[in-house]
Amino acid sequence: MKSKKNPVRYNRVLLKLSGESLSGENEFGIDSKILDYLTQEIKKVHDLDVEIGIVIGGGNIYRGLAAKAQGIDSVTGDYMGMLATIINALALQNSLEKAGIFTRLISAIDMDKIAEPFIRRRAVRHIEKKRIVIFGAGTGNPYFTTDTAASLRALEIDADVILKGTRVNGVYDKDPEKSTNAKMFSQITYDEALNKKLKVMDQTAFALCRENKIPVIVFNMNVANNFKNVVLGKKIGTLVS
Repeated sequence: MKSKKNPVRYNRVLLKLSGESLSGENEFGIDSKILDYLTQEIKKVHDLDVEIGIVIGGGNIYRGLAAKAQGIDSVTGDYMGMLATIINALALQNSLEKAGIFTRLISAIDMDKIAEPFIRRRAVRHIEKKRIVIFGAGTGNPYFTTDTAASLRALEIDADVILKGTRVNGVYDKDPEKSTNAKMFSQITYDEALNKKLKVMDQTAFALCRENKIPVIVFNMNVANNFKNVVLGKKIGTLVS
């Protein structure tokens, strides 16, 4: 039972953010206003004494698909994308620490001058000490998305839930940015999502979550207080379980 001092629904969360979320209205790069906004939203949850891990993509800097179109092979393009996640992670770490929050950047690719190597026990220890842990460089392997990295890290740190912050309100039967009559699901099972071919995550990430019974909540990170309210257990976004 939760104490009155800690009314949260989830005590340890893995927040998944897309790289594109950092670019704001720009086509690429990092928007400082968006970075400040995300920092304040994350701080609200950190102030609730919630343990937070974060996985952030790199699509605002470099995408594997763009690399392929430019004649760069898939493996090289994926590694370039992993390095892009480190740039975003460093920017977020800097912003969080300016806000007075202790963070640790942990990389799946060894780069000891700027990040700690991923060691599960060390990562969990940081989280137990209420440091925000940002996981960079995906899984460290090509052909795996940051969705898969988020699912893997969530399982490794024993997170209660994966919170996928997007720019739409949840999971829909159609693309809400293209269809005016798209219907949003408040709750859906993994099997239903698979049968309806809903794009919650890529198939590898989805399989990890399904097999290990970890819930995923897809919500709009661009709405102030949504992250905090999800952690408090309010019905926001779509619960996939």
